[in-house]
Amino acid sequence: MSGHFEALPDGGAAVPLDEVEISILRSLAVQLLELIGPGETPPKGEDPLAALFREGPSEPPADPALARLFPNAYGDEDEELRAASADFRRYTENDLRARKREDALTVVRTLDALSGRAAGEGGAVLRLAAEESRHWLRTLNDLRLTIGTRLEVTDEDESEALYRLPDSDPRKPMVMAYLWLGVLQETLVDTLTR
Repeated sequence: MSGHFEALPDGGAAVPLDEVEISILRSLAVQLLELIGPGETPPKGEDPLAALFREGPSEPPADPALARLFPNAYGDEDEELRAASADFRRYTENDLRARKREDALTVVRTLDALSGRAAGEGGAVLRLAAEESRHWLRTLNDLRLTIGTRLEVTDEDESEALYRLPDSDPRKPMVMAYLWLGVLQETLVDTLTR
């Protein structure tokens, strides 16, 4: 392996990571968790079934990165589409946020388990079961969407321009993370589609 995911016989995936890579991935996943938010805690004594049907927000998030993670379902070209999007958001966003939190928590937990083995060795091989791989894939996608939004990436041409940023550009570290996450995401997709 050379810094990208490879398929495991059981349907999972593996990637070698050094201590710095583990630290960066963990930090990014924690920042994603902070961006998504902790979620609502149901009031004490609330019926668990009622909690399942609790309505969420009807307006898109103001933060552009969150708006990218939780886009309008039907667009916003006219009042009818905005109303349909608001209804859809009201009944789905809480569940989507919970799933994104669970995905990111899986990334943090698998990296935490790996950190102990990587200490003193300079790195370790992260081995993911098939289900963990899917959590990782969704989190890598969310991280790229978030960073891409912060970098104002809009299409493939602009992505190419990112490769040519001078080292003195303050966006360079974020660009490097964005591109690296892209390689991880692409190779993980390849392992899951074999």
